[in-house]
Amino acid sequence: MVNLPSNLKQISLFLERLPGIGEKTANRLAFYLLRLPEVDLKEFAKAIADLKSKTKLCRHCYNFTETEVCNICTDDRRDQSIIAVVESVLDLLAFEQGGIYNGVYHVLHGRIDPLNNIGPDDIYLTQLIERIRELTNPPNFTKVSAGKRINGLKEIILATNPDMEGEATAMYIKNQLKILNFRLKITRLGYGLPIGANLEYADYMTLKKSIENRNGY
Repeated sequence: MVNLPSNLKQISLFLERLPGIGEKTANRLAFYLLRLPEVDLKEFAKAIADLKSKTKLCRHCYNFTETEVCNICTDDRRDQSIIAVVESVLDLLAFEQGGIYNGVYHVLHGRIDPLNNIGPDDIYLTQLIERIRELTNPPNFTKVSAGKRINGLKEIILATNPDMEGEATAMYIKNQLKILNFRLKITRLGYGLPIGANLEYADYMTLKKSIENRNGY
């Protein structure tokens, strides 16, 4: 690092701060950027410079977008009566890449984590409750959402991660919805063994959830 030109060294040091990037990888990436044609490098630099100013949160689901409402919320083909609650936009992308879900989302941008001083007010939970209240009060009221009319809200899928913090977040949301007496179906992602797994290596909780969530065959 000491023999690198100062500007190249600064780029490498910055890249090293990115998650999962060590010193050697940062150096390789810095050299790669140096070899890019100037027009590509300028385009890349402009995209980075515009990243903060052009990226917004969807006013309905809090997905990242460049407009007021994201393209998922405005898509007429999506089932607006089902909301999957996810921890992050990366979780949303995981669902979208597989094309396995046709409802809409609510992104919490975090999860309840008392050990790191993250409570319900530190993530987008209040906004979720207000969104549900708006769509279910009064029940079965046809309401305009994201430019289209929907006939109420039918289901909330708690799609937080299956770890301690994700479970705590899902339980908190479930309890809040029951306290507020919302008339809708509340579901949780199913747990169990992944395809190709071996029972011998499965942990206790995975086997327990697999038994609890067994299906007819």
